[in-house]
Amino acid sequence: MERKNVWSSYDSKSLMELDKLCESYKKYITECKTERLCVSAAVKEAEAAGFKDLDSLIAAGSKLKAGDRFYANKMGKSLILGIIGKKPLSGGMNILGAHIDSPRMDLKQNPLYEAADLAYLDTHYYGGIKKYQWVTIPLALYGVIAKKDGSVVDVAIGDKPGDPVFTVTDLLIHLSANQLTKKGNVVIEGEALDVLIGGKPEKDPKAKSGKDEEAKETVKAGILAILEKEYGIEEEDFLSAEIEVVPAGAARDLGFDRSMVIGYGQDDRVCAYTSYKAILDVKDPERTAICLLTDKEEIGSVGATGMESRFFEDTVAELVAMTGEYSDLALRRTLRNSCVLSSDVSAGFDPCYEGVFEKKNAAFLGRGICFNKYTGARGKSGSNDANAEYVGKLRAIFDEGKIGWQTAELGKVDEGGGGTIAYILANYGMNVIDCGVPVLCMHSPWEIASKADIYEAYKCYKVFLTELK
Repeated sequence: MERKNVWSSYDSKSLMELDKLCESYKKYITECKTERLCVSAAVKEAEAAGFKDLDSLIAAGSKLKAGDRFYANKMGKSLILGIIGKKPLSGGMNILGAHIDSPRMDLKQNPLYEAADLAYLDTHYYGGIKKYQWVTIPLALYGVIAKKDGSVVDVAIGDKPGDPVFTVTDLLIHLSANQLTKKGNVVIEGEALDVLIGGKPEKDPKAKSGKDEEAKETVKAGILAILEKEYGIEEEDFLSAEIEVVPAGAARDLGFDRSMVIGYGQDDRVCAYTSYKAILDVKDPERTAICLLTDKEEIGSVGATGMESRFFEDTVAELVAMTGEYSDLALRRTLRNSCVLSSDVSAGFDPCYEGVFEKKNAAFLGRGICFNKYTGARGKSGSNDANAEYVGKLRAIFDEGKIGWQTAELGKVDEGGGGTIAYILANYGMNVIDCGVPVLCMHSPWEIASKADIYEAYKCYKVFLTELK
């Protein structure tokens, strides 16, 4: 069954709504290139829309009732937004679950060094990347540096007008005969992804004049002087820093017809953005509506801010208590009776590489939101395999809501596969299916999504939160 391209279905009003949403989306992924920035932006909008900090409500001994809006922030890197529904929590919730981390490079704890009169930052790549895609492009630095006195310095260099940018160098073509014989996964080695940050020697002010030998590593000394002047930090402060190296530059329209968005981090911020925008626009849901924005998915959903942590379960326990019905059994019923869209992107069909796709089970740009009944790899390993009854219910509400949707697998059998947070939530006994935007060039520095699919994702997520009973 071939699904229709949704562009032809839009009237002038729909096109205006689509353009407005996608303009704000481009601004979001341009300004929010780390999970911390994603959480900060969502919290700001949520508070303006009447959402209250759950920790503050707990401290005040508050109760929750139908219509109350709240958010729970975990270490500034994972976030839960929720609206209490009219029905008891034990009947289950409608949950949108997306992740806000993206493939990148992270600075090592001892990153700064000098070699051949050049200064570099040593990195460790994060998530699945093609390492050769990250060389010779402008890069920016984002993150935080926590100092011993308890203060935290925000770092954002490379995107503001007048900012310098950084890069990873590559071997010139004239000397690369041996390099070009290597397989793609080792053309650039992981330890070679060091970021070039300076090349101006600066005389150490402590060095003596005259016949004394000049101080060594003067380029590094110059960089440290800049860091001290601009940020008040010293080299040792890198030990307690989280600095991410990401592509510099803004998300932009792609194509003469401006039908697509090209930008960094669309896996999975395209689904995160449309998910939290959807819940902000929900009014008085029957079932409690939840938007879950989680960290660490690209490295297995581990850690205190990943989906494998107890953050989500603990937050639901607090909700059950604050609505006046707490017991371990009530908590288990709430989790078990919930329904989830694991809002994560899928591979968009690329006709330039169609050999890795099974065309009738592939997602096409411009044909709407994409459902993956199972992801995983090699025999569905590591996958949540949604049951038929749940898929049937979703078909009904999305057709009723006039949502453009399609189904897909992540490449041919035995060709590929990938993981999401779906299987983790399914461990509670929930109904879960992956549902996201098809993307071209996934995990590259610049990913591509159709504006129509972004718009359909927002509509889909809002219908799910309000119409699934």
